[in-house]
Amino acid sequence: MAFVSTTSVLFMLFILTSAKSIPNYIENRINLIESEVDMQLGSDVILNDDEKQANEILMHWKQKEIEESFRNPQHFNFSKHYFAYKNDIPKSKVYQIIKRMPKGAVLHVHSSLMLSADRLLNLTYEEHLYMCNDDGDLQFRFSEDTPKSPCSIDWVLLKDLRNLNGAKFDESLKEYLTLFSESDSVCSKTNDINSIWRKFEKVSNLVSQLIIYRPVTEKFFYEALIEFYEDNIQYIEIRSGLKTLYELNGTVHDKLYMPRLYREVAERFKRDHPDFVGVKLIVTRHRLKTDEEIRKTINMARQVKQELPSFFAGFDLVGQEDLGRPLSDILPFLAEAKNDLQYYFHGGETNWYGTSADENLFDAVLLGSKRIGHAYGLIKHPSLLMAVKQKDIALEVNVVSNVVLGLVHDVRNHPLATYLALGLPVVLSSDDPGVWGADPLSHDFYITFVGVASKRADLRLLKQLAINSIKYSTLNIQHKEILFRVFYSKWDVFIKQVLTMSATL
Repeated sequence: MAFVSTTSVLFMLFILTSAKSIPNYIENRINLIESEVDMQLGSDVILNDDEKQANEILMHWKQKEIEESFRNPQHFNFSKHYFAYKNDIPKSKVYQIIKRMPKGAVLHVHSSLMLSADRLLNLTYEEHLYMCNDDGDLQFRFSEDTPKSPCSIDWVLLKDLRNLNGAKFDESLKEYLTLFSESDSVCSKTNDINSIWRKFEKVSNLVSQLIIYRPVTEKFFYEALIEFYEDNIQYIEIRSGLKTLYELNGTVHDKLYMPRLYREVAERFKRDHPDFVGVKLIVTRHRLKTDEEIRKTINMARQVKQELPSFFAGFDLVGQEDLGRPLSDILPFLAEAKNDLQYYFHGGETNWYGTSADENLFDAVLLGSKRIGHAYGLIKHPSLLMAVKQKDIALEVNVVSNVVLGLVHDVRNHPLATYLALGLPVVLSSDDPGVWGADPLSHDFYITFVGVASKRADLRLLKQLAINSIKYSTLNIQHKEILFRVFYSKWDVFIKQVLTMSATL
């Protein structure tokens, strides 16, 4: 009888035991994966038969995009800067589907930076626009005569400069109205966040100078609403400071004039587009301002609420968190006003951990912020993650903004992936789409769906994100019901479009 070692016997027993346990292992593995999938945002959405067919079409193209990138990671766009692949996005079949999708509401967008650079450029053709160019530092001013505002050289009528310089003038001027560059040099990995923000603030200030002339304000805001409407958005909550508007003769309006004008334009737009539900305003103030300036804006917000209660939504502080004053520094004013105003604070728009910037998240929660803007740093605070879920505080996530402003380079590493996996109350928005040449919302949806969310995430996620945008809006119950009716009606049309367009994709 051949000698069989103890080691050989044990090995044979291990093989037999393992063979019997493999089916159990596979079953446990499947169950573990499914339990995680069941946690993801959108897992509770139930699709009807038409939606299931549309989902098969959508997922076919999504899987194809991801698998091609998985095999050829050097060509994976979402690991690059947004500017490097922005112009390639329209070629995507997934994007073409998402572009048609009704998206509900945009809840985090700054009004002065809503409009695309091309349409802003068109506004510079308005009569009586003067420009001061101090070695690349531009100023705009509308005036009947040469402006009296300080200019280190001379104010010159823009139409004269345009006539003198020809077509190249518009190309050059447009560069001052946007961060977008065909190369990503403006916001490349070699540029630090502070440098990017300085460029961003410079663009923002110049655009503000262009659009605080009252007739242009009206045209600008209506044009912005058109762009959002064409991107299948049915409702918008804008963030805006109370800018002082003026007339051609120099007449200056009071601070409440701008919200009155925005409301009038929004109402006119609703009349022209009956399936658009409306606009509300979140009053903002830059976080670098003094106590007195912030206190005055809080009081002005109270006045807006009193005069325009159906248009007013709440209050927020804006600007770069890393260099700005934290919420805790302004606590006396914010605590005193929290019973009068709803808060929708920016919080955690930073890569730092344990600093005043990311700890704004604690104050946002404690001050009762109904939603938190960006919440990029939330992932590093487990107690706050639980609090956000328990208190049902929506997270206004702006993926493209976070890339352009230097927080993340490869969107696969965006904390949104974890927020979606945990089923947190996320709403997608676009922050300042005009500045980086993004769609009002479709680019953020597309990049999130293909580049951030799980490969398994499907139509249910997209539908839930749109539903969340309505659920967490500041609309009252009656108007939310109206918005839901509009959304579901458009959603049914969208599903039929996907089923019929599949042959042409």
